[in-house]
Order: sequence, then structure tokens, then C-alpha cells
Amino acid sequence: MKQLFFIAAILISGLVAVQAQKIKGSDTCLPLSQKEAEDYMNANPSATVTVTGGGSGVGISALIEGTTDIAQSSRKIKFEEKQKIKDAGNVLKEVVVAYDALAIVVNPDNQVTKLTREQLEGIFTGKITNWKEVGGADLKIVPYSRETSSGTYEFFKESVLKNKNYKSGIMSMPATGAIVQSVGQTKGAIGYIGLAYLSKDVKAIHVSYDKGKTFTAPSVKSAKDGSYPIVRELYYYYITKKEKQVRPFIDYVLSTKGQKTVSEIGFIPN
Repeated sequence: MKQLFFIAAILISGLVAVQAQKIKGSDTCLPLSQKEAEDYMNANPSATVTVTGGGSGVGISALIEGTTDIAQSSRKIKFEEKQKIKDAGNVLKEVVVAYDALAIVVNPDNQVTKLTREQLEGIFTGKITNWKEVGGADLKIVPYSRETSSGTYEFFKESVLKNKNYKSGIMSMPATGAIVQSVGQTKGAIGYIGLAYLSKDVKAIHVSYDKGKTFTAPSVKSAKDGSYPIVRELYYYYITKKEKQVRPFIDYVLSTKGQKTVSEIGFIPN
């Protein structure tokens, strides 16, 4: 009888272990993954899902090192990162869980309401240094960026700066929340954040990608209909040998209920 109880205990603990998983990476994805994990654990009491941020690059590095089960990323995985996974004898799976509009934000007191892509490029590469150059007050521009390990940093560089380098000495923030706080407290500040982080502490700018013909504000609606130009995929990456462990949670995120949460958080569902 004792032996049977012992075997049963092992089987139960094994089942619980299968249900436990770690998600790490993109700060953009953080509020979404945290809410999805909370709802998933409520529906599956035996499951444990731990979610942490740190940036897309940090999450993908953790996946390569085997210290996370899912890497959440606001950028596509790089060739060299894929190669490391392949060299370790592993097979990578990529899942698009949502879409995000990247909002350009300024201090609420800033009178500027719209900027072209070219003006944004000038600001973040250091060619435009005063708000009066773009129709604002005579005030020094203080641009805030994410740090280099961030997928948002790379996406912004690719989409808005057309792969030109950020200005030397730009203020780099470790998390999206830090950009919201800094822009909200600094009169001449400008930064970029995921749509889910928009709040009354900052003001979203209308953006033009057609040299000033049309300007559009970031929203779920404008991202969905294609009128807002700065939109990207949000990814989950995992190794196929962890498929049984991670797939139930990923399937939940992709379900009708999970995608409803995507909308509620402020992202764009699949």
C-alpha cells in the first residue's frame, strides 16, 4: 500500500511539474502575459506560470540557456539566435500571439500634436534638438529610448529611423514603465511605448508616414484598419521538446477568451 501511495505521489508531482512554466522577455508583452497567466491559473488550479520582463533579447537568451520555457518578444528572433538553438540540437517554434501599435509619446504640456516619420528620425538621431524646429515651443528636446536588449528599441530603429543610429548619449530606459514616468515628468521629453502602456501621464502623437499628407493617432482601431503605420507582431518562442508543457497555455492565449484579453489589455488580437 505504501508503495502505491509513493508511486501515486510521484505521478502527481510529475503532473504538477508539467504544468509549471516560466515566461521571460519583452516588457511590451509583460502586461499581456501576466493577465493571461493569471486567468489561465484561475481556470487551471494545478498550473503555475511565472512571468518576468527584462527585454526581448534577455528572454531569447534565457530560452537559449534553458532557463525559461517561453521567450516573449516584441521583435523577430535573429538569425544568430536561431543558429545557437539549432547548434544545441533543438528545434524552435514561433507563435504570433498579438499585434502592437507603437505609440510616440510626449509630455502632456507639449503643444506639438503631430510629427512625420522624417521629423521623428531627426529627433532620435540628434539632427533636431529643439521643439521650435517642429512647430513647438523654444524648448530642448529630451528623447528617451529603450535599452539595446529591447525588441522595441530594435523595431523603432528599423521602422522609424530606417536603421540609422540613435543619437549619441540618448537616455536609455530599462523598461517601458520608466519611459512613461520620465516623459510624464520632463517637459521637453519624447519617447516610444507599446499601446498597452498609454496613460494620462503622457500624450500620444499623431504620426505621418506619407511626408505629412495624413496623420494618425495610435489606437487598436487604427492599427487594425492599417491607418496607423507603426505596428508589429508580438511573439512567443519555445523549444519543441517543451511542447507538451507550454502548448496548453499558448493555446489558451490564442483562444477566443485569450484574444479577448489581448483587446482588453490594449493590443490587437490575431
